[in-house]
Amino acid sequence: MTASAVPPPVPRIDVLGTHISALTPQIAVDEISHWVENRVRSYVCVTGVHGVMESVRDAGLRHVHNASGLTVPDGMPMVWAGRWAGAHWMRRVYGPDLMLAVLERAAERGWSSYLYGAGDGVPELLARRLTERVPGLKIAGGYSPPLRPLTAAEDDAVIQRINDSGADLVWVGLPTPKQEHWMAVHRDRLTAPALLGVGAAFDFHAGLTPQAPALLQEHGLEWAYRLAKEPRRLWRRYLRNNPAYLARIAIRPPTLVGTPVGPGGKE
Repeated sequence: MTASAVPPPVPRIDVLGTHISALTPQIAVDEISHWVENRVRSYVCVTGVHGVMESVRDAGLRHVHNASGLTVPDGMPMVWAGRWAGAHWMRRVYGPDLMLAVLERAAERGWSSYLYGAGDGVPELLARRLTERVPGLKIAGGYSPPLRPLTAAEDDAVIQRINDSGADLVWVGLPTPKQEHWMAVHRDRLTAPALLGVGAAFDFHAGLTPQAPALLQEHGLEWAYRLAKEPRRLWRRYLRNNPAYLARIAIRPPTLVGTPVGPGGKE
């Protein structure tokens, strides 16, 4: 796709009020590329059941998801919801895989990235791992924010640091809903065309947290693997969200919003 080519509008699926982009990994990469090549400023939410259920409870978070440039289906339940609504071409856009695919294109086209989030020292470790994995990749900088809220002066300094880096892509590795709110609040202040909230992808690609086997991911069981690895941190999330999601989606089935992509957008 050339810089002047405009990708077709990406339709969305209304999943309990959250509008999930009905797309494929290739469509997602092409859309983000269009933003960078044409200096269109937007942001990407990477969302599964957890993000949808948090949005059911938080109207502000729901608005952030629905106002994004893309809210991609990070988990298979989002893909199944899309296909239920008629988006038969829809595929999972897994956050860590999307990150690698976009970074590979970034290396080809000379785009630079800034890494914001995760624990102390993780952005630096992640930068080393990614540049080893993706030849020619440019990392413009990184920052691990403290757990406490930043002061106004600290926040201004971070924004200045990111803008001064000249990054084209800002990767945000914070928990949901913190990273979504951060992108929405800072979108107009950052000059980078694309902000991408990829959460745990930072720890995955830094080698700090193992990813679920592909077979479990394909069958929508990644949550069980992650729960087994981090039960004390995740048990409340899954116990609260998964049954509630199934009960609500049975009462309010997903619906297609917008015009479906044409044959060229299918896999």
